[in-house]
Amino acid sequence: MRSMRITWDIFCNVIDNYGDVGIAWRLARGLVKEHDLAVRLWVDDLQAFQHIWPAVAVDADQQVCEGVRVCAWCTPFVTTEPAQVVIEAFGCALPESYLTAMSERAPAPVWINLEYLSAEAWVAGHHRLPSPHPRLPLTKYFFFPGYTPDTGGLLVENDLADKRATFLDTHLPAFWRQFGLEPPATDELRVSLFAYENPALPALLDAWAADARPVTCLVPVGRVIPQLAAWLEVSDLKAGEVHQRGALQLRIVPFTDQDAYDHLLWACHLNFVRGEDSCVRAQWAARPMVWQAYPQDEQAHWEKLDAFLTRYTADMDGVSADAVSALWRHWNGMGDAAEMARCWANWRARQTAIEQYAAAWCDRLRLAGRLTDKLVEFAENKLK
Repeated sequence: MRSMRITWDIFCNVIDNYGDVGIAWRLARGLVKEHDLAVRLWVDDLQAFQHIWPAVAVDADQQVCEGVRVCAWCTPFVTTEPAQVVIEAFGCALPESYLTAMSERAPAPVWINLEYLSAEAWVAGHHRLPSPHPRLPLTKYFFFPGYTPDTGGLLVENDLADKRATFLDTHLPAFWRQFGLEPPATDELRVSLFAYENPALPALLDAWAADARPVTCLVPVGRVIPQLAAWLEVSDLKAGEVHQRGALQLRIVPFTDQDAYDHLLWACHLNFVRGEDSCVRAQWAARPMVWQAYPQDEQAHWEKLDAFLTRYTADMDGVSADAVSALWRHWNGMGDAAEMARCWANWRARQTAIEQYAAAWCDRLRLAGRLTDKLVEFAENKLK
């Protein structure tokens, strides 16, 4: 038993999307709620943070949200006593004054660099490796989330499956009503689309419009809106708008907080997701998904995509695996966009088998362990 609450500082630098702060916030909430830790979350862009958690006040130096002390990471950095455990999210580089204060604390804080999630084979070998600071008496440890027990595991709450079951059992009709929708018809496919700009999007929309069955696509306001407007030949799109073309009905919905986005993933039959956080949440949603990896120079993200595809489809029947892989690869620019109609038709032909596989995938995910549990265990062992 711990005699006192261990203190944690999590630092997050918001780059150009909401994924980094989304993961840091989800981690901070989990550490407080499930492990009773005293957590400060330092964020350098509270306005971006507010997009995924509207309760955040953008002009507050400090505030408490969901038991987490949210602090504005400003320059120059405020003088503060370092926590016992310090997480540098995604190599964001800690403030020099804070590093100096860490080096003066005895014992030194447990310093963890939380890396991005990857299914690549090298991850397990690099997980928990130490990296001594070149000047200060500090050691940073690299912590890699992953899909196998010898990695840092995956970010998930311990009650998520129960929350999802309750939502589907009792709240689904009310969820659809808020968008002016009835529950889906027997032959209707409901899709969520959360994406970066994508050259393959028009071909996918064409395939949906030409589908033999109705496709209703819910699109949160975001980066893909200008492309949708161009395809519809309208000047702009706003939340609440509905557009029909062929079998496809496009519904623009507001950008939501993390919890409401989970509801969207749980409710839809198929989810197009981007980056890391929404990808992981889509997997826990137990629904079929299509992932758009964060685009990198020289298509470096293709290796990451293929590594995940290999793992994700490993136990799928061959025909379904081929259909899923082809759709994902074309969506990520690894094929001719003109072939998207064929990719979509093949996915549709295997939809039932893919749905069954996605539902069972959650059981495989749990074998990797939970990121919060593994971080706490690692930190506490270092503090002994």
